[in-house]
Amino acid sequence: MPAEEFVAGWISGALGLVLGHPFDTVKVRLQTQTTYRGIVDCMVKTYRHESLLGFFKGMSFPIASIAVVNSVLFGVYSNALLALTATSHQERRAQPPSYTHVFIAGCTGGFLQAYCLAPFDLIKVRLQNQTEPRAKPGSPPPRYRGPMHCAASIFQAEGPRGLFRGAWALTLRDTPTLGIYFVTYEWLCRQFTPDGQTPSSGTVLVAGGFAGITSWVAATPLDVIKSRMQMAGLKQRAYGGLLDCMVSSARQEGLGVFFRGLTINSARAFPVNAVTFLSYEHLLLSWG
Repeated sequence: MPAEEFVAGWISGALGLVLGHPFDTVKVRLQTQTTYRGIVDCMVKTYRHESLLGFFKGMSFPIASIAVVNSVLFGVYSNALLALTATSHQERRAQPPSYTHVFIAGCTGGFLQAYCLAPFDLIKVRLQNQTEPRAKPGSPPPRYRGPMHCAASIFQAEGPRGLFRGAWALTLRDTPTLGIYFVTYEWLCRQFTPDGQTPSSGTVLVAGGFAGITSWVAATPLDVIKSRMQMAGLKQRAYGGLLDCMVSSARQEGLGVFFRGLTINSARAFPVNAVTFLSYEHLLLSWG
């Protein structure tokens, strides 16, 4: 299995994460808390109460784990395509794979990524939902002192299964939507690139950005459920399962709850995925 696919996925994913994490923090808070009137209100309150650092809560752990998570996605995707089509990354412009193969490879990468991502994502969401300002005299201390303390606390309070809370919703979110993600990217690249040629940087940026938006439009309903199930243990509220969480959320807040965070997801998705794909393609091209 070509190792460069995994390394390129690691580096490009880390770049995208740093760029998109502040947007992700706002998205998670909108999905799991009812104290904000919208995106701007959430951003203003976060900045006033927690300063700029509030937008970067929970980022250190994803940065450390992105070596596993994003490299799994891109590495498995590319190697699944290699197994399906017998063409390497460099050969795929001359011999483009079918969209069916692209979708299957993307779903495979999404499924395995979700399996690796579940504990890291849970810790990120828990840390992002801590609204206590750091090192402010007289303010209550945050529940978790950092990612490792968060992981240990969850393990102690909720057991090993607690670290995989929301994993089923995460798997259902990522498996089909990452198939859609790669199909959208490939389709847009082919539309604006002459046959057999390598897409320009501008094409890669636009295709990656719109691929990110398309996948998040499909993913947001399950993303809301995933985040709520991940926070359920902290709030001492146990959902009977994914379906119970969906029914309870819709009954209490209406169907619009499933699209909470869609605007911020879309705003984040374009630049993050544009940078991710551009760095990924350029890294593989320079190593090829």
